[in-house]
Amino acid sequence: MPHLARPAALALVLALAVTGCGADVSSEEGKGDTPRASDDHYPVTVENCGEKKTFERAPRRVVTNDVGITEIMFALGLEDHMAGYVMPDDKGDLTTVPWRDGYRKTEWLSKERINKELVLDARADLVFAGWNYGFNEGEGFTPAELRRVGIDSYLLSESCRNGQGKARGVMAPLDALYTDLRNLGKVFDVEDRAETLVGAFREQVAEARAKAPKGADRPRVFLYDSGEDKPFTSGAFAGPHDIITKAGGDHIMKDLEDSWTTVGWETVVARDPEVIVINDYGDTTAEQKRRFLKSHKPLANVSAVKNDRIVVLDYVDLVESPRNPAAVSSLAADLRRFGS
Repeated sequence: MPHLARPAALALVLALAVTGCGADVSSEEGKGDTPRASDDHYPVTVENCGEKKTFERAPRRVVTNDVGITEIMFALGLEDHMAGYVMPDDKGDLTTVPWRDGYRKTEWLSKERINKELVLDARADLVFAGWNYGFNEGEGFTPAELRRVGIDSYLLSESCRNGQGKARGVMAPLDALYTDLRNLGKVFDVEDRAETLVGAFREQVAEARAKAPKGADRPRVFLYDSGEDKPFTSGAFAGPHDIITKAGGDHIMKDLEDSWTTVGWETVVARDPEVIVINDYGDTTAEQKRRFLKSHKPLANVSAVKNDRIVVLDYVDLVESPRNPAAVSSLAADLRRFGS
């Protein structure tokens, strides 16, 4: 399924966002100092997961964790402000995105879990990660621990905790993406770039919505991430919720006030999805997940399984990332095809 493809016009807009807007991208001091911020821009303050954060200057050695977070930086043209990124090597095709040069220019620090020693070795001044996107109390890698050793942090907005235990999510998923683009645009003095991206993404989503199924024609859709005894899926605050609903689907787990969470198969069966979206990543392939869904006896009478309406999106399409708007377009096309 060609869900990674971008319309030529959008690719051009993104390229212009990186090369033609915002701060001066020349530098006399080398990597870590571009784009050069205007003297009167700082200090700046942004709100991140309910916390006001003030920056006296643009961070110069950012370490990012995971593919979606890394591509937010690349989409803003900020690879020269990065010390490197951490991600496994199972995150799909990295060569077809408009910001693919960021991968060539930026060091891949590790394919293992991010940790304090790694970011200290990288001489990081900021870590861009999220709760369960690198930050984890159980492993002792938290913003508070980084602050103790003099390293700042920025939390992925999709991962903000909402005060109900460790449940995550405080805003609609695409709003989280736009919030992070705008916040980082301000932090790095590239606000014009951020606004250009947000405008292009909103337009792409609006075009998809205009063609999407509506009303009673909206199919019920379930996001299957992983798990056999119990499925891991998306609630209302993870990317799939907005991707499904803006593509013209009815997200069957929209009542779950969390981002990524586990449910029971009995709930899935009772809500009878007409389409299932597989999250493609990890050691279990999308085809293995498809075979499991089609052979799992409790799902035998579920409409999506009976009618073989199962589609695949890559992990990076579904977590908060600049690929989310294209995923809306891709899924909308699939839902139109199923409805024809």
